[in-house]
Amino acid sequence: MKIRANLPKIFVLSFFGLGAVILVSKTFRSEPETAVVAVSMPELSSDARIGQVLFNNNCASCHGDRASGTDKGPPLVHDIYNPGHHSDDAFHLAAANGVVQHHWPYGNMPKQEHVSRDEVEKIVQYVRELQTANGIAFKPHSM
Repeated sequence: MKIRANLPKIFVLSFFGLGAVILVSKTFRSEPETAVVAVSMPELSSDARIGQVLFNNNCASCHGDRASGTDKGPPLVHDIYNPGHHSDDAFHLAAANGVVQHHWPYGNMPKQEHVSRDEVEKIVQYVRELQTANGIAFKPHSM
């Protein structure tokens, strides 16, 4: 009978105890590691070589050398950016409109209005050739 009489107190203490555990675990957990990947450099097509220069001038400060990622932006040589999940048009939209943070903890990507559509096309060619050389292929996206 004592347990039944004390059940409300046990419930309240358990509820607050669980809340304290969650609070402590969130407070002391480490920040997510920066996703930086090793990227092999293939022999590039002429458009991709132009894209490499454009990428280095416009994208590498956040997305890293060879699109390998930094502490400011994710690696683009990553399966999440395979053409079945992020089409070439997604790269064009990202440059034109920016991107709200959704896959990674880096914050929103600002618009890159200074990069023309033709330049983005060459950057995409560069990224796709890097992806292919590093084993990233089209995978249908399903939710």
